[in-house]
Amino acid sequence: MLRRLYDRILTLAASERAEWWLAAIAFAESSFFPIPPDTLLIPMALARPHRAWRYAAICTVSSVVGGMFGYVLGAALYEQVARPLLDFYHYTAQFDVFRQRFVENGVAIILLKGLLPIPFKIITIAAGVAQMSFPAFVGACIATRGGRFFLEAGLLRRFGEPVRVFIEKRLMLITSLAAMAIVAGFALLRYM
Repeated sequence: MLRRLYDRILTLAASERAEWWLAAIAFAESSFFPIPPDTLLIPMALARPHRAWRYAAICTVSSVVGGMFGYVLGAALYEQVARPLLDFYHYTAQFDVFRQRFVENGVAIILLKGLLPIPFKIITIAAGVAQMSFPAFVGACIATRGGRFFLEAGLLRRFGEPVRVFIEKRLMLITSLAAMAIVAGFALLRYM
């Protein structure tokens, strides 16, 4: 089953609409969808290493725009949904402490957590809820998402064929490690 999914992703990565799918997934992951764009970026860069930089740029731009949407969701839903719940449960004071920490350290939080294997939407929505400075938010998103996707693209462009062979020989191991990294990312998010 895992092999079929992998082969299907490779087929999608080689299709004419692959760049549109990449953009859509990168946008969605930054605002409301749990699948990271790396799942398509990696096979696309492996299939066409000469286009790796282009794919990284598509991921970066789409992820930042999706992050802006996530920020707006967080900012808009706070007053309508979150604030009444916080008031009802008497958590407004604790949330105000969280908000202040995010305002003071929001750029560092985004820079660090944007590189980790956790859904970026959690960070973008939290930034909106905390009403972090929007220009600082966008700048941090560009830096962290661009850094992540361009680093991946560079490594895949440089070491593409050996990486592809490694992935195909050890698909179950890599999938297991990726799942553990996501769980570890959520644990870090919870305790940081």
